This record gives sequence, C-alpha cells and structure tokens, in this order.
Amino acid sequence: MTEPLYVARTTIRKVSGVRRRAHLPTGATADMGVHGPIRRHFDIQDGTPDLPLPVDFVVAATGA
Repeated sequence: MTEPLYVARTTIRKVSGVRRRAHLPTGATADMGVHGPIRRHFDIQDGTPDLPLPVDFVVAATGA
C-alpha cells in the first residue's frame, strides 16, 4: 500500500451556538455557521451572525 500524498491537519472548535471555527495548518482560520434558508428552516435565532455552512466551503473548494 502506498503512503498518502497529504493528510489534513485541521481542527474545528465550537465558538458559540451553531458557530464553529476551523484552524488550518497554515495558521488561517475559517468561521462556519448557518445562514439563509437553513437558519429559517430550523428557526435558529441564537444571535450568531450569518456564516457559510461547512458544505459551502466544500462546494467552493471543488471549483478551485
């Protein structure tokens, strides 16, 4: 079996409510949460700002 080319070393921590912060190996951070229809569907009114969902980052990455 071959060795992996790359292993992601990212951590995700809860900030508050539905808000999460990803810490990337480069030192950058990415804030994630909920927005728009998802927020309305689940009636989330916890005071956190509208932020991209984790899946938004996945979809954006596929177009890079």
